[in-house]
Amino acid sequence: MLTFEEHAIALVRPAPGFLVCPAYGILPSPPQARRQGVPLPASSSRTARPIVQKTPYDVVFALTGEVKRNSRALKQLRLLERLGCRVIVVDLDDPAGSGTGVAGADLLSLGRPAGSGPRFFWEVHRRFARALRSLDARIYHASDLYVLPAVGRAARRRGKGFVYDARELYAFVASTAGRPWVTTFWHLYEGLFIRKADAVFTVSDSIAERLAMMYGIEKPPALYNVPEWQEVPRTDRLREALGLPEGRPIILHQGHLQRSRGGEKLVEAMRRVRGADLVFLGGGALRPAIERQAQGAGIERIHFLDAVPPAELLAFTASADIGVTLLEDSCLNHRFALPNKLFEYLMAGLPVVGSDLPEIRRVVAENEVGELVDASDPASIAAGLQRLVDDPERRSRCAARARPACETFRWEKASERYTATYQRLLALYPS
Repeated sequence: MLTFEEHAIALVRPAPGFLVCPAYGILPSPPQARRQGVPLPASSSRTARPIVQKTPYDVVFALTGEVKRNSRALKQLRLLERLGCRVIVVDLDDPAGSGTGVAGADLLSLGRPAGSGPRFFWEVHRRFARALRSLDARIYHASDLYVLPAVGRAARRRGKGFVYDARELYAFVASTAGRPWVTTFWHLYEGLFIRKADAVFTVSDSIAERLAMMYGIEKPPALYNVPEWQEVPRTDRLREALGLPEGRPIILHQGHLQRSRGGEKLVEAMRRVRGADLVFLGGGALRPAIERQAQGAGIERIHFLDAVPPAELLAFTASADIGVTLLEDSCLNHRFALPNKLFEYLMAGLPVVGSDLPEIRRVVAENEVGELVDASDPASIAAGLQRLVDDPERRSRCAARARPACETFRWEKASERYTATYQRLLALYPS
């Protein structure tokens, strides 16, 4: 008897010459599309520099995005470097940078496809599948869902190791909320490959529990998005960059500005907050709209700075007085998330104003490092911010507890399982 998943896959399996894409259903494959005159995503105008592979790599490490801006991937790569692994990273950065190396690894950049949605993800899959056909390795590492099929098939084709890092609860991210067919597609898509992985990692205990329940796998270890342990002295980088006055607290929101992450609500909240400046540090799809919103509100105390390299980020973080992380309760992925910025604020010694969601609450409330607010309500956000702005002694007490709170989730401790897993797999798949 067929399982539910097998029935669902049979229902969406396309006819020859066609492909299944999330949200838009069945699309023609490239040859079929050309015959029908259907436009497909344009390939990058520049091609990646060829990597001449003389001996097999220990690890092929694939991810959507740019590895040089991905702090989680960079930390994992440094762990592999310490193990003496020969690694090649395959990402979507500018192909002109291929071969230059990052964190001790070779680099093959495929270029970011134009557009978004199903056609974008099809083109991502096509590029990674083509690149991985020519890369021999002992272990293939998928650093997100969107490279998972290409990586899983490459590992299976060669009979080699297969690792998956589930950095989100992908079937339940904000973009799938209220779209049950899209949720079902990504759930089935992930399920086809996650059960075949030799090892799975994720970012929080709640997501680990949900993955185990959804797919009938062993609960994956949580590799928290905590910075590597370091001393972070107080700086004035934000005040110097923006010419902000001494004595007025700086509220910092760092990271990408995306849907359901509280950026618009934070601007609205600043109408009610007195005696503080707000700095948005980073880019993202919503930044232009949020800049327009801030200008329209006529609030001169809201400022914007471009993203800085991961190696420089904490120096900027440490020049603020309050850190803000405002995931809205719009999807399970947000409900179960432990954002990078939360731990970056704590490592830099900042009190936090954060969403009152289970995983964030566990860190903020149990360690008494700040305020919990309703991220969908500007009045709640403003009240939490104002309490900290008006009480420098409480800010100091929260700041004193911030770095000790990181000890519980310390990267060096959490990463021991990652290192041990790779040692096991390297022994299991010898060169």
